[in-house]
Amino acid sequence: MVGQKRKYENPIPEVDEGWWASVLAEESRTSGGTPVRMPGGKPEVGEEAQHSSSPEKKVTANWTQVKDLYMRDQIVDLTVTGHNRGGLLVEGDGLYGFVPFSHLVDLAGKVDISERDHDLETYVGRSLHLKVIECVPEDGRVVFSERAAQSEPGKRAELFHALQAGQKVQGVVTNITDFGVFIDLGGVEGLIHISELSWGRVTHPSQIVKMGSTIDVQVLDLAPERCRVALSLKRLLPNPWQNASVEFPEGSIKNAVITSVLSFGAFARLDSGVEGLIHVSEIPDVEGKPLREILSNGQQVQVRILHLEASHQRLGLSMKLE
Repeated sequence: MVGQKRKYENPIPEVDEGWWASVLAEESRTSGGTPVRMPGGKPEVGEEAQHSSSPEKKVTANWTQVKDLYMRDQIVDLTVTGHNRGGLLVEGDGLYGFVPFSHLVDLAGKVDISERDHDLETYVGRSLHLKVIECVPEDGRVVFSERAAQSEPGKRAELFHALQAGQKVQGVVTNITDFGVFIDLGGVEGLIHISELSWGRVTHPSQIVKMGSTIDVQVLDLAPERCRVALSLKRLLPNPWQNASVEFPEGSIKNAVITSVLSFGAFARLDSGVEGLIHVSEIPDVEGKPLREILSNGQQVQVRILHLEASHQRLGLSMKLE
């Protein structure tokens, strides 16, 4: 599903290892796994990913076999031996590792975490078709994916060879989490971090995309050795903040739509797509009433521009027009 390359008006941000580390930390937090600090300070998906489900049995991975499976993008069958809130523990024939919850085909996108333990328990004893998506021998970590195993062997290398930063590609939404959206690019999964979904504020990624939908995205960064692709949705669209200082001079009156009502104020989106905060002190006739009794999502209002910091994407608004 690789698209044509072209130039983009929005500069591609540098995505370093710290960006990926923050994503892993968020995945660990939202999945319920216990993060583990490695020598370099990078968080693991979960502590249990490094251990067998039996505390009395010490398993030594066949790293030659693991590396070969990873490099050749091969599918392997492993047995589920246990689970934690973050996913499944798997073993078999000199291999052991962890399958994150978000990489299970039947459970991807399921938001009801109250049933997660029960859902994962049903996998114990089953054999799964998996691919290695990350192996770090020095840290004793092997991460498998059931979703990745849905693509044919060798497809990953082919796709990574074709992909380049700045490229427009098309993919299918396979999972929506609190911290972002996973996109199947035809054999390799990429991640749109929540900060790259929209130029406006995003409360949850499900506001922007739907499971199973096909969308266009821009490639931000590639890490083939870790099987990671950073993607962006917003960078295919014009950045409304670039001309905001001209379009929204201080003191001008503009139409806006309320997007979120909180205890301290409300966020409102202007016609161009930029979003600003109306502090409670700038909302008339409050008089101690809860703001949700005065404003509601989708309500159309008029606002006055108080201040604008386009470089930091900050906009202060007031509903007191005089």
